[in-house]
Amino acid sequence: MRVLIAADEHAWGGLIPSIRQRLPDVEFVASAGHAAESLAGFDALIPGMCKVDAALLATADRLALIQQAGTGLEGIDIAAAKQRGIMVANVPSDSSGNADSVAELGIWMMIGLARRYHEIADCLAQQQLGQPVGLGLKGKTVGLVGLGGIGKALAARLRPFGMRMIGVRREADPAFAYQHGLAWLGDMTQLPQLLQQADFVVLSLPDNPQTHQIIDAAALAQMKPQSFLINLGRGGLIDKTAFLNALKNQALAGAGLDVFWQEPPDPQDEVFRYNVIATPHIGGVTDISLAGNLTGVCDNLRRLRDGEAVANRWA
Repeated sequence: MRVLIAADEHAWGGLIPSIRQRLPDVEFVASAGHAAESLAGFDALIPGMCKVDAALLATADRLALIQQAGTGLEGIDIAAAKQRGIMVANVPSDSSGNADSVAELGIWMMIGLARRYHEIADCLAQQQLGQPVGLGLKGKTVGLVGLGGIGKALAARLRPFGMRMIGVRREADPAFAYQHGLAWLGDMTQLPQLLQQADFVVLSLPDNPQTHQIIDAAALAQMKPQSFLINLGRGGLIDKTAFLNALKNQALAGAGLDVFWQEPPDPQDEVFRYNVIATPHIGGVTDISLAGNLTGVCDNLRRLRDGEAVANRWA
């Protein structure tokens, strides 16, 4: 069995060598960059950030499975894959440990922004004790936009901080809100109310036609000028031009970004001039998450090899 991995050999924190070690009888081919030019001659594809559209799928001659090493499937034309009889599967974030790791990074960003992380080095260099004066999280309101695996993991960890938690998702559910400690939970039409109340807004959504640029100029105008925006989902959730204008005009106090409009981002991007804590899409790159993704990917590839039913299928 031959498997194409649309990533550099050393991407994903050493996951690729671990996959090879787990399945030594399977041939794995890593592509150059996060792309794939042809699927001919491969039985399975691990796409990563590669866009898998109808044109790429047309090059497949025996592809049976597209297995994502994580949750994100927005770059895959699932309908086109289904039409060709190609299975599509992922590794759910709440079972792999990915959601836990991403949530921890989000909280680290919240604390860093609240404690004015960018000013600390200068204060130390200038021997200024007791500076800068930060914000405490207790009593602040956090707005969770998206309450899938990551959103639920955030709620579980933020609860002990004494924060007021509010959220929006596709459907409002009072029982869900009570279970996860939210003061209120609305549907996506209630996003404006969340933005108006929140001191921290945390995005953990996929980028699809319903959520693309959900944070645009109008949404940013509804946020408190002293509030912070943290994106743990996908870069396309935010209108970049409007976002940069909000930072430039101090309509936002700052932001945390683990995902970008272009990945990897340009080191000279204007976004890095502002009060932004940025990380190179490492939310799920921890020992726990990588081990969970490794198990999920290898289990499904083994199932494919042995003719068993593939788990966590979307097509």
